[in-house]
Amino acid sequence: MRYKIHMKVSEAQQAFFAARRPRKDSPHTTDAYRRDLAGITTLLVSELGRPAEDLEVADLTGPALRAAFGVFADGHAKSSVLRAWSTWNQFLTFCVADGLLAGNPMGAVARPRTPALTPKPLRGEETPEQLLSAAAAGSRRARDPWQERDVLVIALGLVAGLRAAEMRALTSRSLVGRAGELRLHVKGKGSRDRSIPVQPVLAELIERYRESCRVRFPNVRFSPGSPLLLDRAGEPIGRGALEYLVKSCYRGAGLHDRVPVGANLHALRHTFATRLAEDGATASEIMALLGHASLATSQNYIEATGREQRAAAASNRTYRALDTLG
Repeated sequence: MRYKIHMKVSEAQQAFFAARRPRKDSPHTTDAYRRDLAGITTLLVSELGRPAEDLEVADLTGPALRAAFGVFADGHAKSSVLRAWSTWNQFLTFCVADGLLAGNPMGAVARPRTPALTPKPLRGEETPEQLLSAAAAGSRRARDPWQERDVLVIALGLVAGLRAAEMRALTSRSLVGRAGELRLHVKGKGSRDRSIPVQPVLAELIERYRESCRVRFPNVRFSPGSPLLLDRAGEPIGRGALEYLVKSCYRGAGLHDRVPVGANLHALRHTFATRLAEDGATASEIMALLGHASLATSQNYIEATGREQRAAAASNRTYRALDTLG
């Protein structure tokens, strides 16, 4: 087999994305791949001393990639290095399959270990209910209070387990089904769509929020495909604005000290999953409701819940009394 090692790296990357089109990757996934490829390519340019437009597939050797990833790892978290490693491994596997390389050089680059999932739910048994009550009471300090939206966002995390990107992808027609059998259609991570059963109270929150939108933006014409969650200007809410909304809800409720470090909006999703596990849901049920790619990810919530229960039991004051009996 004759290998096309003189193809430009930029051309090979374009071919890689063209080959992935049938997979229907989400825009978020595609953007992440592009960032990972561009970041390491920039470091390869520095390592090899050649302009990016002159880099050829033949330049993607084990030593060059190892040096580039070494520099990348110095300034990035383990999770970022792992993601970039995975992206480049997929790209170079494509290069091998397409006859651009004889073998995948990523074997020469150390792969970080996959960090174990540690669920980060909100701390405190009554914290979720306190957060919802505070949001409904307008505790969040804002120039333009919008309790209907605040409550809906918190609820979508706590009773539907939605990620930030999934919330932002919701439209008016995401809520489907007849009365009593409503479901929320969610465009999930990795193009894994799912539907989540919706209780009447959540459907009512959505309708109450929609009505608030019609009052706030009387001149805006909403179509079934319009984004559900909006900012104060009536535009689709951005990722940063959504994160800030949740964070300010925590602070307004005086509950910011009960949020695990680095969790923020994701703490709502983890609380949803943890409560499912505590109430006896199976790993497969959690997987279906949260849109996990792996059953092992869902199982982590069940195992973590077991550890937390054992820790809670061990903290019983009576155990300290038993210690004195020996």
